[in-house]
Amino acid sequence: MTSNPVGDTQTAQLSHPSHHFEMRFSSTPRGARLARRLCAERLHAWGIPYATEAHDTLALLVAELAANAVRHGRVPGRDFLLRLTAHAETVRVEVTDTRGERLPEPTAGPPALDRAGGRGLLLVECLADRWGWFPRAGGAPGKTVWAEYDRPRAGAVRGVSQP
Repeated sequence: MTSNPVGDTQTAQLSHPSHHFEMRFSSTPRGARLARRLCAERLHAWGIPYATEAHDTLALLVAELAANAVRHGRVPGRDFLLRLTAHAETVRVEVTDTRGERLPEPTAGPPALDRAGGRGLLLVECLADRWGWFPRAGGAPGKTVWAEYDRPRAGAVRGVSQP
């Protein structure tokens, strides 16, 4: 897993997506919950079934990025945009908010036990194969935070090299 806190828009060369889902959600906790639920349904429809490692990991990545957009990227009256794309071997999650001055920072380690927050990007960093951010397109205020998850090949065990 690698992080990209400096703003590159591309990491791996992704093929043309085989599936695409994009929707705006209200920058509220309800909007973040709805984003996670709709993406979970979409992943299942795309052949990444419920209760699999890939599905659960991707749903958690969506939940964390959407929650961060609501908590740290919220501008009253403005929505966040969620984009989910499935490629041959990778699923990419992108969340765009309208606050460009609050940029995601990689965590130096786990937060203190008495802190209620500060674990979202740590989870993203641990679960995603790659993640990063880039400024919102067209000079509009805001940023896009993205995470990529490489789907395991059939019969492969995640984290174990295959010859």
